[in-house]
Amino acid sequence: MSAEIEAFILEVEGVLAETADEHEITKRVAERLAVLLTSDYRLPEELTRPSEEHHVNYPLYIAPDDKWSLAVVVWNLGQRTPVHGHETWGVVGIYEGAERETRYVKPADDEVGVSLKPLEEQVFERGQVTVCCTTDDDVHSVAAAGDVPTVGIHVYGGNIGTIERRRYEPETGAVQWFVSGWNEPVSR
Repeated sequence: MSAEIEAFILEVEGVLAETADEHEITKRVAERLAVLLTSDYRLPEELTRPSEEHHVNYPLYIAPDDKWSLAVVVWNLGQRTPVHGHETWGVVGIYEGAERETRYVKPADDEVGVSLKPLEEQVFERGQVTVCCTTDDDVHSVAAAGDVPTVGIHVYGGNIGTIERRRYEPETGAVQWFVSGWNEPVSR
């Protein structure tokens, strides 16, 4: 593990030791991720490779107590996620390429069978950081934008590969629960 990632892990651990407020955590983690993205840090090549079938989630670090995780998420050209939630807080920084995010109003638990309301669409480019989610604001879809694969560094408040999460059907609001799991990088 690189010195930059080791330092970032210690910084995130420090933030989590000082506060449990998701909004404060995401603000402070976003600041630290922005610094990492502007440094000379380079991801290992095998963590930047897309899959032809679907976007991939590569684990970079998972806290021993599963309290948080650091992932590299890669979308090939034209790939997108379904509309989904995370059930935790999260911060995303664009390492390479660009990401188009469409946010939706999070439906209330009693709003079953109601179509989702789009809230906003934004494009994030290399070096930009966004708070992708907190438990009170957590419905979006993401797509690769541009002409190169999108590589993002994601920080989540839990082991995102094992958390049971919601996938939404935008037209009907129907919810299906899923666990994303982790992908293994393929060496060339």
